[in-house]
Amino acid sequence: MTVFENNIINIYGEYGRAWLSGLPQLVGMIAFEYDLSDLKPVSNLSYNYVLSGSHGAQSIILKLSPDIEGLNREAAALLAFAGSSAAKVLAVNDGMLILECAVPGDSLKSYFPIKDDEAVLIACDAIKSINLIYNRSRAAPKGDGFSSVIDLSTRAPRFPHIKDWLVTLDVGSKLTGYRNWGMLVTYLKKAKLLRDNLLETQDKPILLHGDLHHDNILQHGTTWVVIDPKGVIGEMAYEVAAFLRNPIPELIVAEDIDSIISNRIASFAKILGLAPQRIIDWSFVQAVLAWVWALEDGCDADSFMCLAAIFDKIGTN
Repeated sequence: MTVFENNIINIYGEYGRAWLSGLPQLVGMIAFEYDLSDLKPVSNLSYNYVLSGSHGAQSIILKLSPDIEGLNREAAALLAFAGSSAAKVLAVNDGMLILECAVPGDSLKSYFPIKDDEAVLIACDAIKSINLIYNRSRAAPKGDGFSSVIDLSTRAPRFPHIKDWLVTLDVGSKLTGYRNWGMLVTYLKKAKLLRDNLLETQDKPILLHGDLHHDNILQHGTTWVVIDPKGVIGEMAYEVAAFLRNPIPELIVAEDIDSIISNRIASFAKILGLAPQRIIDWSFVQAVLAWVWALEDGCDADSFMCLAAIFDKIGTN
């Protein structure tokens, strides 16, 4: 069984098994309806079934998910960011999303570690681009060469606030069997205190990507495009934390990881006009949140434990 299949079954149980078994038929139906050809799964499947293919002469990406609400939210976020550095939506329906394919499609992960400073600049440009576009206009475009893009305004799930995600830190006893439970409890206590203070003092809330790391920034010609937004409301200082803790596992095994992260924090703070301490605090909170999520999903959590320790150390220096 592949990592992708394991992830789907671990998260969705019998519903996930049924969804997996129906994928060949679903892909065939979508290919017929939207005139898609040459559909092939990408190599790094994780939590969504993603295929590259063609619509006539146009290269496309087909994305399928058993999480219909989550994929609708992703589509709504991409449409909200339309005209910025976000990937272009061509068609969307419940549980299905067709995007313009980024070519050559290399991710910003290819810049690590030699061109890390340049990668930070590219990430900053992406953050500023989607933020400026969303605040200027929220009009959704039509799909090029496809049936009209469905207007999700009346049926898409609302964009959650980061406080909705962060309730996960109020974790109960279901994780008490975890071998590093004592350490997790210590970090949870600090993360909850920081969370409450940060939420009470946060800057103007905006629509964030919510998971803007290296693998979600792809080269498209001479520019870069953003993919896979979560679509969440919060302050900009929250946005940069995902980038700071990636790429995993490459960053984790880097000998100078503390220096890399510290340099990134200084650069994001200067370029985006953010307070360094808020970046550090949000990064610690997110590392602990990702730690808990990984445990809940039955995934390896050691990387997030390591990152939480690093952000804890940086924050107290």
